Amino acid sequence: MKFATGQYALALCDRCGQQYDYVSLRKEWNGLRVCPECFEQKHPQLEPKPVSFEPEALWHPRPDRKEPIKTLVGQNTFPLFTATSIQGISSVGKVNALTSSSGGSTNVSVTGISTTGSVGSVSVTTPVTATYTVTVASYLGSNYFYIDGVRAATLNLSEGSTYKFDQSDSSNSNHPLRFSTTSNGTHAGGSPYTTGVTTNGTPGSSGAYSQIEVASGAPTLYYYCTNHSGMGGTINT
Repeated sequence: MKFATGQYALALCDRCGQQYDYVSLRKEWNGLRVCPECFEQKHPQLEPKPVSFEPEALWHPRPDRKEPIKTLVGQNTFPLFTATSIQGISSVGKVNALTSSSGGSTNVSVTGISTTGSVGSVSVTTPVTATYTVTVASYLGSNYFYIDGVRAATLNLSEGSTYKFDQSDSSNSNHPLRFSTTSNGTHAGGSPYTTGVTTNGTPGSSGAYSQIEVASGAPTLYYYCTNHSGMGGTINT
């Protein structure tokens, strides 16, 4: 079927609706026939190019492999030694070598170690658990020991601990503090308690103290003045 050329025909633009010569209209990608002013090319993003993805796996992957454990000496691989006996020092047992093949033990003889000799003197310093400041003052006409400011204080000491009674204050002059298992010490027929007790200096002068390391199972003790009666108090252990 033949169509007229439309040389003298008129037509409306499908976009703006204005009248134009039929032959001046142009066909867009979406089928619309529009005037030259309204004509638009098809946007490239309406026809995106296909995207190729990176491969996610190898065609022939090589998996991790476990290296064989090499045996260094015989059947023992890194033997574990537990030292319990060395000749020449003292008998303390045996030496076990754990093997990787059987999991058992092998007795190993250790020789060539001589006995120990003299290493000189060893000095051991016992740490002080607590230090009490001792002063002397009169109360109702009689002198008393004041322990950290408390008159004839009753003390609770722990076995195995060391306690220092600092008598460097000048009020302690002529009042040596000592310990006894008898209340009021030698003034009541008792005797000085000397187990774990050390003294230093002259009471009332710098650095003077009486120190006691409370022995295990120590009895109830009493501190007293060796020169004057009735100045001390009780020590519970």
